[in-house]
Amino acid sequence: MDSSKLTTAYQHIPILLAEVTQQLNPTPCSVVVDCTFGYGGHASALLSHIAPRATFIGIDQDEGAHITPDYAARLGQQILPTDELEVIFVRDNFANLDRILTDIGIPYVDTFLFDVGMSSPQIDNADRGFSFKEDGPLDMRMDRSTSRTAADLVNEASEEELSRIIREYGEERWASRIAQFIVAHRENEPIERTHQLVDIIKAAIPASARREGGHPAKRTFQALRIHLNDELGALESGLEAAIRWLRPGGRVGVLTFHSLEDRLVKQMFRKYAQGCICPDDMPICTCGHVPTLEIITRKAIVPSAEEIEKNPRARSARLRVAQKR
Repeated sequence: MDSSKLTTAYQHIPILLAEVTQQLNPTPCSVVVDCTFGYGGHASALLSHIAPRATFIGIDQDEGAHITPDYAARLGQQILPTDELEVIFVRDNFANLDRILTDIGIPYVDTFLFDVGMSSPQIDNADRGFSFKEDGPLDMRMDRSTSRTAADLVNEASEEELSRIIREYGEERWASRIAQFIVAHRENEPIERTHQLVDIIKAAIPASARREGGHPAKRTFQALRIHLNDELGALESGLEAAIRWLRPGGRVGVLTFHSLEDRLVKQMFRKYAQGCICPDDMPICTCGHVPTLEIITRKAIVPSAEEIEKNPRARSARLRVAQKR
């Protein structure tokens, strides 16, 4: 199935599509949950493998995602023209996965996919405020029904808090100086536009440091977005829930796009794949701890040079997959 048929508003290129499908290995008559449905790129490939009877659940908190009844019907007709395919869409944050699946009333899940990167439409739409290249309102909300924006954050947080956020979530060496410049600027006028913030960041980072490491605003924008949307907290909660809901033999795959996310997934998979946690000097095991997961991808799967050439935004992608024991 050509996933481009499912993305009418934008051309969205799903990353590591073949690898995701191969590693998750969805089978007929299974229950598949795409926790970040977006524009249906990965979903089309997964759905084409689960005929003739299956349940597909697409979740996304973004109002721009194609999770509507009409789109669900069209998705089913294009991929699997049968009444035995159940397509369910839920507009929600995957941090609420326990409640979502309980409300739907399914007993278990065979396959979970988390694609926690930004989609091209989100980045390219200046009104969303995610892009440091295009001027727009300083928004950055994944879920626009929430009230707090990135502008609220940079205009209200203390210098110490801004420094911590930029350092912790952006791994930015100039975090303290950027926070200092933000606070100094907002004393004269509020910071409401993305290019206002970009100019402040450029002024804060010495010229010699700006010549290396990509766009100087990239790490600060990443940090503000992650903090504002509690992206790491949501990923941890969603992944914990997914592991609970997986049936034995079921698989969970996570596509990440920066080191903080990848590290979280790697550590969580290791935690659940660990057996005995007794001290080394214990003669016999008394903890009774047994592994819940088997790690399928010992090393993260990365895009090929060919894929990166075709889609440069795939460059930082990392795929990790684990299976329920």
